This record gives sequence, C-alpha cells and structure tokens, in this order.
Amino acid sequence: MAPAQNDSWNVQEKDAKRAIADDTFDDCLSCRVTGSAAFVGLGVYSYYTGMNNLRQQEKTIMQSATKYKMGSRQLGIATISATLVGMGIWRAIN
Repeated sequence: MAPAQNDSWNVQEKDAKRAIADDTFDDCLSCRVTGSAAFVGLGVYSYYTGMNNLRQQEKTIMQSATKYKMGSRQLGIATISATLVGMGIWRAIN
C-alpha cells in the first residue's frame, strides 16, 4: 500500500509568489496612532533633554581637549531627534 500523498507539501513557485503578493498587512488605527505618537514623543523628548544637558555642560565641553565642541554635538542631537520624528510621521502615513 502506497503512502497517501499530502498536497499541502506540493507548493508551486507561482503559488508562493501569489501568496506573498496577497499578504498585505494593515495595522489598526489605534496601533498607528500609538506607534506614531511614541516616535514623535521620543524625538521631542530627546531634543529637549539633549539640548538642556548641552547647555548645562557647555563650560566643561568648551574647556575640554576634544575636537567635538557644541556645534557638532547640537547637530548630533538634532539629527537623532529629527530622525525619530520622521519615523513617527512615516509610521502615521504608512
């Protein structure tokens, strides 16, 4: 007696490609709002606290021997914050 053939293991390439194309995931509105607000909030928080810490440490930073003074540090904080806010906006749209 031959073993029974199981058709679930016989996957054709076109079936797999169609399944991947049909597999679109869409979040609910509350998931989008929560994720977007989290990223935007984190971006605003990181900008506020980062710039506040730089202002408090400005004298020490300017007297240090490092080549990274206030301008480059402010640029770094602004870049990180803008990236997080951008991720929040992207999350809300997509």
